[in-house]
Amino acid sequence: MATTPSLSSPVPAASVPPARARLRAVDREDVAAVARLLPPGATLLPAPPDAVPVLPGGPRMVGYLVLVPADRQPPFPQAAPADATDGPAAPIRVDPARRTAEAGGRHLDLTYLEFELLAHLVAHPDRVHTRDLLVSTVWGYGHVGDGRTVDVHVARLRRKLGPEFRDAIRTVRRVGYMYVPPTRS
Repeated sequence: MATTPSLSSPVPAASVPPARARLRAVDREDVAAVARLLPPGATLLPAPPDAVPVLPGGPRMVGYLVLVPADRQPPFPQAAPADATDGPAAPIRVDPARRTAEAGGRHLDLTYLEFELLAHLVAHPDRVHTRDLLVSTVWGYGHVGDGRTVDVHVARLRRKLGPEFRDAIRTVRRVGYMYVPPTRS
């Protein structure tokens, strides 16, 4: 049975690179250098071969699992909650933890899908979302339906936002929808 190295030495914060959302190839000799970047108390285990993707035309990749104790926080920056980016005086606020939404300080009574749709749009402001993307993201891949489902839910959501905030969800003709944060006058 192979022993796994325990990484209990503290890592200086200055040596920690910013977190990335993509894979990076590392030579076998560089594993020790990568291990220095892991949080204290983490354990590095070789991943099963069937869990590592195989890229065509490239060498076989070697993967590792990183086990971190639950009571230890990793040194990587954490993502801010969706409502923290809007600030305290935002006209439309969504709190995913409490599953509440407000427009101009007024509580919105939303269905599950209306809330998920608004939370997704508010989390990605000024970005165009196609109807297909919204169906797959909000409704899930198993949903059987078409773009009209999104249109109906957006119409209901605009009605509940009221005349002051309904224009925050803009239609991009023949493409989809985008959320443009309203400004307070």
